[in-house]
Amino acid sequence: MKIKLVAIGKTDDKNLQTLIETYQSRLKYYINFDIDLIPDIKNAKNLSETQQKEKEGELILKKLNTTDVLILLDEKGIQFSSVSFSDYLQKKMNAGVKQLVLVIGGPYGFSEAVYKQAQGKISLSKMTFSHQMIRLFVVEQLYRAYTILKNEPYHHE
Repeated sequence: MKIKLVAIGKTDDKNLQTLIETYQSRLKYYINFDIDLIPDIKNAKNLSETQQKEKEGELILKKLNTTDVLILLDEKGIQFSSVSFSDYLQKKMNAGVKQLVLVIGGPYGFSEAVYKQAQGKISLSKMTFSHQMIRLFVVEQLYRAYTILKNEPYHHE
């Protein structure tokens, strides 16, 4: 299985970017993983929330292949412990998923078209974090999940 993280906008904070790259390089030992960044929408200030979500949604959907399993990182999604998240990933691998696509939306969330195409939603917390921090959390939790699956000592219970 391949995992792709799709996100809107770039990571401005160099420290966050360094940490993301650290976990991304660690993760490549376990699985084919890629981050695909969609540039911020130009002139977003002139668009309504709905218009911005629709434009971002079109760009997100263009990143998908027909066989991809689309999972949204959404505040209304399922919350997992690290161990249950690793189980979730194992089930996806066992089901023969070719590519799992995790998506971090823009500041207003996702368009209806993206919600309709999604096959699940995951919430990392009830708290609100910046979209840039979520990238780090996702990559770290993916790394943690694979160390759990391999019975490696990174995760402690």
